[in-house]
Amino acid sequence: MGLPPWAEVGPERRAHIERVAALLAEWAAAMAVGPEERARWRRAAYLHDALRDASLTNPRAHGPAAADRAAAEGERDRGVLDAVRYHTIGYAGWDDVGRMLYLADFLEPGRDPDVAARDALAARVTAERDAVLREVARRRIAWVLRSGWPLPPETVAFWNALACS
Repeated sequence: MGLPPWAEVGPERRAHIERVAALLAEWAAAMAVGPEERARWRRAAYLHDALRDASLTNPRAHGPAAADRAAAEGERDRGVLDAVRYHTIGYAGWDDVGRMLYLADFLEPGRDPDVAARDALAARVTAERDAVLREVARRRIAWVLRSGWPLPPETVAFWNALACS
């Protein structure tokens, strides 16, 4: 699977999606993830930002919009749809595909700020996924707080689930 035909992405977004998919493939190989789960990770990678460049009223709604469109187009895997829907905010109910997409979206090598720290975290994912997941969530939440945006209830529940595990 690559980008769906209904995707609305420019060249920069397409490159980001490709880097996310490549990082997930690298981690899947290192973690000896089976072919069915690898396919789920790949679908989530190509769907997560498929509508990021669409003209939406709320740019933070691109995940839910992409999940809804993917479901309408035949995606039936609840884990993949939840991964796409909540990839920017976190979700306590995720299975592995959601957790891995959340990490790859943040840690892909094309992200500019603090490249060395991102690379170091990405290198630890295969051995220390849950610890890295907590650190990535902490960084993402800190960014939202600095921006002055409210924390969505899903983010609070996600953080609480991570903190209690």
